[in-house]
Amino acid sequence: MITKKHILISTGIYPPKIGGPAQYAKNLKEAFEKINYTVAVKTFSFEDNLPSGLRHLFFLVKIVSEVLKSDVVFILDTFSAGLPTVFACKLLGRKSVIRTGGDFLWEQYVERTGRKVLLSNFYQTEIGSFSFKDRVVFRLIKWTLRNTSRVIFSTEWQRDIFIGAYGLKKEKTFIVENYYGPKEESFEPDSQLFIASSRELVLKNTGLLKNIFNKIKKQHGEVNLFTDKLPFPDFVQKIKNSYAVIQISLGDISPNLILDAIRFNKPFICTKEIGILERIKDVGIFVDPLNEKEIEEAVLRMLNKDEYEKAVEKVRNFSFLHTWDDIASEFLEVALN
Repeated sequence: MITKKHILISTGIYPPKIGGPAQYAKNLKEAFEKINYTVAVKTFSFEDNLPSGLRHLFFLVKIVSEVLKSDVVFILDTFSAGLPTVFACKLLGRKSVIRTGGDFLWEQYVERTGRKVLLSNFYQTEIGSFSFKDRVVFRLIKWTLRNTSRVIFSTEWQRDIFIGAYGLKKEKTFIVENYYGPKEESFEPDSQLFIASSRELVLKNTGLLKNIFNKIKKQHGEVNLFTDKLPFPDFVQKIKNSYAVIQISLGDISPNLILDAIRFNKPFICTKEIGILERIKDVGIFVDPLNEKEIEEAVLRMLNKDEYEKAVEKVRNFSFLHTWDDIASEFLEVALN
């Protein structure tokens, strides 16, 4: 039981670093503090410049004293922060709970090989092609997931993939859905700007998307694609003023870009390879991320005035809420289970 009300959040990134996991950690910390928990956050700083292995070792040393103070440790990835933190918790007899984000091994493999492998197929088709490093990382992630006290997934989709790949016991896994915030003010678009901001990774499929928009722009000169990364407040303003959002990655568990689009009532085109498809299947346009023609047709459909208005109406009618307070409460329920 959590008695001293002290929580440690261990995460690879945290503001001012940019990214969904950083915002997740920040908002989770604030939600715990609202219910009178003291919360410490440990994240990578100078360790980012160290090679793998040495980076893990330095992070392990850095977190030991904070792990000792904590009643429970919540870890927001499966390898970078996950491996050293679970090791420290095992060593010091503290309860650890991992909340998986994306899939580190799949991301690294796709980036290294350049192969456009869907996340849903990855462990079925690619294990035989793993490099020595891939095999080591796979085994270390398996150890980490099997030695943490609990594993939280945001979707059944990813849980099923991981249970099959890593041999996890289902009874130690739990689902806590991602943040679905209340609707917020947005503005009528003053141009046909599609937001597709993402990291420049093979799995994000940005190259294909840019090719499609260059082709469409020859007939629709007013269309533009925005792919830059911005600080979160600036990014929010960009979405608020946009025409639509588009995300065609090879796999995404709970895509923050799409959830932000929903929050601001912006219509969207999204890959079918997502964990939240069942939750939002009636809200947007979904495409095969490997089918260029299908993606192009979806963009052209969104440019049609009547189709656009229907798409806006669908996203406006979506009303599911899952707040940071809900998430924090569910995290604590998992930890106490």
